[in-house]
Amino acid sequence: MNNELEDAAILFDLAIEEDDKEAIEEVSDTVRAVGNTVDEMAFARTLSGKDDNKNAILSINAGAGGTDAQDWAEMLFRMYVRWVERKKYQTSVVDFQPGEGAGIKSVTLIASGPYAYGYLKGEIGIHRLVRLSPFDASNKRHTSFASVAVYPEVNEEVVIEIDEKDLRVETFRASGAGGQHVNKTSSAVRLIYLPKGIVVQCQQESSQHRNKAIAMKVLRSRLYEHEEEKKAAERQADYQKKEEIAWGSQIRSYTLHPYQMVKDHRIGLEIGNINDVLDGNLDPLIEGILLAKA
Repeated sequence: MNNELEDAAILFDLAIEEDDKEAIEEVSDTVRAVGNTVDEMAFARTLSGKDDNKNAILSINAGAGGTDAQDWAEMLFRMYVRWVERKKYQTSVVDFQPGEGAGIKSVTLIASGPYAYGYLKGEIGIHRLVRLSPFDASNKRHTSFASVAVYPEVNEEVVIEIDEKDLRVETFRASGAGGQHVNKTSSAVRLIYLPKGIVVQCQQESSQHRNKAIAMKVLRSRLYEHEEEKKAAERQADYQKKEEIAWGSQIRSYTLHPYQMVKDHRIGLEIGNINDVLDGNLDPLIEGILLAKA
């Protein structure tokens, strides 16, 4: 790369002396190509964490804001699913808790693809929406909140010991989308890890056995991430801190009224085309956070 720049510098001097516009354009192309290579190398460094190449388990929970917050959680769910589709990754919904009247209370999904966790780890935190509420008869402006948590999917090679006496297993009838078995059999499984109060549930499959296996995978991933955060203080711990999903703790704001803008408060990045972001174009925000941390 240094040789390319040195050759370009020599060619540029000659081109200037001879007023060779074609050569000047060739030098410009070379400099742009080298610049792009440098950018790619810099970004590659942001995905060098030991878990970055793993699949990601992403959970969204509605916060303060009632029905509006539940609708906002569903909007975020759609946004991330669209992003996953843009990356040509696969999506698997583990748990889906519909809201009361509209939206969702919570949802957990697995994004499967190269470096899914590396890309999504910067999304951990509180996401805030400001808009004219479609659920308010007076059409007043409302502020809603939802939390996003992300964990690396732990493979079978990682040993996470879970003592059976520390685990409570509950079964219940599934709710929401899920097939003919929904609300007919107690196939959904809820796991409660008593020492840390972690609750995980799965209603994706019609088989209780399969749902328990998936829930155990999510639980193991959460326990793994918890241990990793204890060892590496620099890793984000927003979700573990259990901050209130409300004012003052948001990492990103999405404003639809009185103007349209997405702003990431950590790096000050502002994007005017909010509809493009909500349709899954998160790369400028994701890459901005990764580069800032690097």
